[in-house]
Amino acid sequence: MGQPARTIRRAVVTGGAGFLGSHLCEQLLDRDVEVVCLDNFLTGSPDNVAHLLERPGFRLVRCDVTDYVHVPGEVDLVLHFASPASPLDYLRMPIETLKVGSLGTLHTLGLAHDKGARYLLASTSEVYGDPLEHPQREDYWGNVNPVGPRGVYDEAKRFSEALTTAYRTSKGTDTGIVRIFNTYGPRMRADDGRAIPAFIGQALSGRPLTVAGDGSQTRSICYVEDTARGILEMAFSGHAGPVNIGNPDELSMLRLAEWIVELTGSSSPIEFIDLPVDDPKVRRPDTTRARELLSWRPSVSSEEGLRRTVDWFATRLEAAAVTAG
Repeated sequence: MGQPARTIRRAVVTGGAGFLGSHLCEQLLDRDVEVVCLDNFLTGSPDNVAHLLERPGFRLVRCDVTDYVHVPGEVDLVLHFASPASPLDYLRMPIETLKVGSLGTLHTLGLAHDKGARYLLASTSEVYGDPLEHPQREDYWGNVNPVGPRGVYDEAKRFSEALTTAYRTSKGTDTGIVRIFNTYGPRMRADDGRAIPAFIGQALSGRPLTVAGDGSQTRSICYVEDTARGILEMAFSGHAGPVNIGNPDELSMLRLAEWIVELTGSSSPIEFIDLPVDDPKVRRPDTTRARELLSWRPSVSSEEGLRRTVDWFATRLEAAAVTAG
């Protein structure tokens, strides 16, 4: 049993100017929660929260949580979402990724403990590695290569889970852990290296869609509004987790590429490239725990979510062309 749900009036969101973090800030404000958004803009951007700056109760602060975290006043909730999250980013910034998973988690846990706040850690399906169990349940320990190229992200998150649990068991801090599966939607960076923005960018510009391996590897994609809603259901609960937040709608990378070609009306061909080292062959969450504990399930279909995402990228591309022309 978790602690009883608490009233949340003021929240701190680390990585709040990132793709997912910005949606969390937005949904918190919609719930009449004041938001202090902390970000060092390593992979996030002030543009992601520019539309929130005039909203009452929103504050944007440049802050690197691996150095020091100080937030004056009362805090009811700390959401730790600061971290490079795409392979392109964490392979380019391995030390920064490990630091934000270790020191950043330590500092933000300290903030939550000092404030008597609820703490929610953004963990990831990557803690399951290249899974030998399918679908992945929260009690599966994973199959991770700690010295492989993906290890910096996987092990940073596994360590952060252990540290979060230690604060709960030894200090009594009210903590929770969510393991987030592949999330997509508006505000993804076109160049972040993940499959959906890469495929959409390639399709809209008429370039070949580059599919790794033979495209048979699978992912389960969840639209960002659904992911953010599930995360906040966990945040407002008293449960410790870990809880998988994702969409069990599993599809192959080849099917995803073909689908995006269809949705964009593109004539782009599909080309196959080498499979990255330690790339997981399958990925699908068992979401039983999220349904039973949080009464949460995704509501946006993959087709609708991909259509919205394609439209957002197309609008951005058109605006950039007008500006350049």
